[in-house]
Amino acid sequence: MKPTTEILVNISKNSSKNKEEVFTRLYRYMLRPDLYYVAYQRLYSNNGASTKGIEDDTADGFSQEKIDKIIQSLSDESYMPKPVRRTYIPKKRGSHKMRPLGIPTFTDKLVQEVLRMILESVYEPIFSKNSHGFRLQRSCHTALNSLKKEFTGVGWFVEGDIKGCFDNINHHVLVDIIGRKIKDARLIKLVWKFLRAGYMEDWQYNGTYSGCPQGGIISPLLANIYLNELDKFAEETAKKFSKSRDRVHTVEYDTIMGLIAKTRKQLKTASGAEKTALLKRRKELRLQLRKTPCASQTDKVMKYIRYADDFIIGVKGNKADCEMIKKAFADFICRELKMELSAEKTLITHSSQPARFLGYDVRVRRDNTVKPHGNHLQRTLKGKVELCVPFKDKIMPFLFDKAIIRQLPDGTLEPIARKFLYACTDLEIVSAYNAELRGICNYYAIASNYCRLCYFAYFMEYSCLKTIAGKHKTTARKVIGKYSSNGGWSVPYRTAKGVKYCKFADFMKCKKAADFDDVIKDHALMFFNSRTTLENRLSAQVCELCGKTGVPLEIHHVNKIKNLKGKEIWKIMMIAKRRKTLAVCKNCHHKIHNP
Repeated sequence: MKPTTEILVNISKNSSKNKEEVFTRLYRYMLRPDLYYVAYQRLYSNNGASTKGIEDDTADGFSQEKIDKIIQSLSDESYMPKPVRRTYIPKKRGSHKMRPLGIPTFTDKLVQEVLRMILESVYEPIFSKNSHGFRLQRSCHTALNSLKKEFTGVGWFVEGDIKGCFDNINHHVLVDIIGRKIKDARLIKLVWKFLRAGYMEDWQYNGTYSGCPQGGIISPLLANIYLNELDKFAEETAKKFSKSRDRVHTVEYDTIMGLIAKTRKQLKTASGAEKTALLKRRKELRLQLRKTPCASQTDKVMKYIRYADDFIIGVKGNKADCEMIKKAFADFICRELKMELSAEKTLITHSSQPARFLGYDVRVRRDNTVKPHGNHLQRTLKGKVELCVPFKDKIMPFLFDKAIIRQLPDGTLEPIARKFLYACTDLEIVSAYNAELRGICNYYAIASNYCRLCYFAYFMEYSCLKTIAGKHKTTARKVIGKYSSNGGWSVPYRTAKGVKYCKFADFMKCKKAADFDDVIKDHALMFFNSRTTLENRLSAQVCELCGKTGVPLEIHHVNKIKNLKGKEIWKIMMIAKRRKTLAVCKNCHHKIHNP
């Protein structure tokens, strides 16, 4: 039998070739065991694999028997998703507003992952090129790089934000959108079950009549399917708005070019004082030309980029055009998507002023910088998009919220020790600071003012030194002296191969976004095999702990290998194999949990 992953790749190819194709009989792929092994392999390594929903159902205990039960319930359509467990996290660092998360049971995560793979094979090829959130081979950096390339010369930004997007997705509209592309009643019914599963909060059941729970495996894809209608509307609006130039150059630019051409012609026959005056005149005209707008700007262009529920529109036109476009988008979102455009976050900003998109400040440069280009000078930065680190709004709040710095009465800033890290080893302290610093530096790697993060790194470094010094009741100077090496300082630690060193911020150098692999990939579709390693281990029916053969196996799962401590055989085996899973018989699995 052909592997289901190979079938999904073929579906994806067909969807790409014929974007109007309608798919049927997709539900049968939900009944294929091989997809569940792929789904488990994708899920068990995540930190959330051991996070419980409303039941004690986690990645631990996975088996062929469990797959058979899931497939049987899906086959007779008795499968009912459990309500998600509602929990809250802060919306922004230091914010009092909370974002609701819905944590499904692990069984529901498995089914959602299989459903996600099937839906993604259909929809990924037809999604807009302007959509970058939660997609294959796309990320925040691809959205920002696309903005930098596409928005050259725009005069205005319209910053768009849909109010409570995930919470306000209309179930009837979503199911209707899916039904246009997929004619499979059983698959639609399963999607509907997940949408209406409800949630548990303070042990009280609450129904869900709109929205997709943030935290669910399938929620980002359903949101993209929903908002793809907005992407199509944006493309249609851009075509209608587009207008070609009446003329290539401005009148002033062409006038000066004409005077330069006239001067050049006169220079051919001039001599003496007249030639000197003409050369001086030509030089003045060229200087004036560099300060004169070149493009006529009589064309009208609209550009659009979306990441999840945040989108930004670039407009070549006037403010009245922006108001018209904003109203058109607000009307479409209200009428067709049954949602609301956030008035307080949807702003019209002149491109000379920074607009905020994905944590970056975005503006269009108006510098008259010229550089040699062949045998003439060329404007290099005028009209180009610049991405900047919003140091005041993002970096400084991070430093204060994380108790890395404090402000003295005279207004100066001082790095301070983080006392809650005193219980950690020196290696763990440096690793913690490096992780925080690396995350921010990697994200802002494509910013034009990346060098400003050296100031951020300075605060991080001396806070780290003061934390180590406070732990050992010494001074930062003595810590540097103790750990100094090759012009910097690093903490030594022992490994099986000898002594190694953990250096502070050895990655602080300007890199391109391409150096960082933050794109979302689906290896189940890109690189597939007929059987996964996990499937081979379970089908072998050999307990990896006691060696018993011909017995059904279950997967014992741990969240982190480094948390394994003790001298039990199963722990020693997992540490030696460097695996978070162990295929064991039911008897051994019971002994592991009940020693």
